[in-house]
Amino acid sequence: MDVNMTAGSTMVQGSSGSVGIAVLKKALDVEAQSAMILIESIAQPLTPAANLPPNLGQNINTSA
Repeated sequence: MDVNMTAGSTMVQGSSGSVGIAVLKKALDVEAQSAMILIESIAQPLTPAANLPPNLGQNINTSA
């Protein structure tokens, strides 16, 4: 009877291990999609800066 309990617990651990791996793979897929969205948003140029005149942003006015 002790042998059967050991074999049964090994099967349960194996099942939970495969479920854990499946959850990990899904989490990695979601993380990769999020990273791609962030990378694509950075690659796009900022449109408001392109509409500004070329003389803006060239000098810094400071006073002490």
